[in-house]
Amino acid sequence: MSDEPKKVANGAGSYDAHDEAEAEAAAQPPPPLPPPPPRVAELVAACIRFVATKYKVSLDGTPETLSLLDQYVRDARDAVKERPESLELVAPAVGAYLGEIMRHMFRAEWFAEGDYDAWRLYFTNVYLAFNPIGMAREAITMTDEPGWHAHLELDPAERETIEARLKAMPEVDEEEYYLPTTRIDVVTAVVETLRARAEAAGTGDVTFTKEDYE
Repeated sequence: MSDEPKKVANGAGSYDAHDEAEAEAAAQPPPPLPPPPPRVAELVAACIRFVATKYKVSLDGTPETLSLLDQYVRDARDAVKERPESLELVAPAVGAYLGEIMRHMFRAEWFAEGDYDAWRLYFTNVYLAFNPIGMAREAITMTDEPGWHAHLELDPAERETIEARLKAMPEVDEEEYYLPTTRIDVVTAVVETLRARAEAAGTGDVTFTKEDYE
């Protein structure tokens, strides 16, 4: 029996049967992600509780709720000025919630061991990592937080391209710059750019694990 793929006729000509199978597989939704690590889940629950207590509205873990998270961050800025110690309670919760949304949007993986400053969100379909809790701290303090790794970790070969892409984005004022919705916009632009470059280079099927970042 021949090992050549079977040809199947249609009105436009013929195609390989395995091509049809690949197309069907590509059309299937990706498998669901596993639950987050327990420490992340606890912080997400805390964020939902904080927001519900303040606004009587429940966050549901979808990107559409980020505008409400933005408002919570704005209010937290004033609260932290009055009680600086509250940053250590609020930032981890906000960062975990933001990180979980991005994990599901972009199919990433948490590293959530040790102190919060060591946490990372590792992306699997592109080489990209950062600490969402660091992002949350910067969103609240509106300053860079050294040592919290809020900024994007990229393949050095991609950095120039990504910097050019980010410079092309609309400018925002300082108040908006650090907000969760702005960070989502930035990460979306970076992921789309990296994915397009990978597809063009024929490496679109390459995936990354935590070990690739170590």
